[in-house]
Amino acid sequence: MGILKALVPAVLMNIYVVTLNQLYDVEIDKVNKPDLPLASGDFSRGTGIAIALISSLTSLTMGVMFRSPPLLLALIIWFLLGSAYSIQLPFLRWKGHPFLAPFSMMILMGLVYQLLFFIHIQKYMLARPVVITKPLVFATAFMCVLSFANGLLKDVPDVDGDRKFDIQTLSVIVGRERVFWLCVSMMLTAYGAAILVGASSSFPLSKLVTVICHSILAFILWLRAKTVDLSSNASTLSFYMFIWKVHYVEYLLIHFVR
Repeated sequence: MGILKALVPAVLMNIYVVTLNQLYDVEIDKVNKPDLPLASGDFSRGTGIAIALISSLTSLTMGVMFRSPPLLLALIIWFLLGSAYSIQLPFLRWKGHPFLAPFSMMILMGLVYQLLFFIHIQKYMLARPVVITKPLVFATAFMCVLSFANGLLKDVPDVDGDRKFDIQTLSVIVGRERVFWLCVSMMLTAYGAAILVGASSSFPLSKLVTVICHSILAFILWLRAKTVDLSSNASTLSFYMFIWKVHYVEYLLIHFVR
């Protein structure tokens, strides 16, 4: 039940964020992602608004009902960052800022996901004292780098639509190639640091798994990056989706960090 109390409102808040983004990006998505429900016309704007309202209100209500301050704080920050990213108002619409967009992803996925959900599980599910562990520090640092890189990389396939609607992402400003290889370099650096962390472990199994697996992932990432055709939106989007796969593999490897 403790896991569900975190999982269900988190899924609902994620639905709110992605629905809100589609509501404000309908015209852009018709160029970049025409298969999305609102851009394709499968969902009406009214349906999208209803989904966003119901999912966000239900998520926040659950956060209050479950009486876990770190869980509620995580949901509130998620709601605020997701709203600031998409909503077209003065000082908002962070999507159009070259660094605020990846920074918001880093805060959410690198800090909120790792720290606040950890505290919720430790204190309000397992009734344990909150102790800052090596896996927690590693996960937070590693995911901050990966999520910031993801925040930059997600705009590489969307350059055409973003440029047409004057969305000044870093990919639009300096070009796809520079941003792409900057992101790859950041991720390879993170894997290099993970290898060093694994090598420093005094537990043989931890050292073996973390060093070998992160070395393999770094090598696969480099090989995959070399095959990307940056002039093709399909190729760059495929690589971006591949990055999410290796991102989530890390959640398995964290268990071996000691």
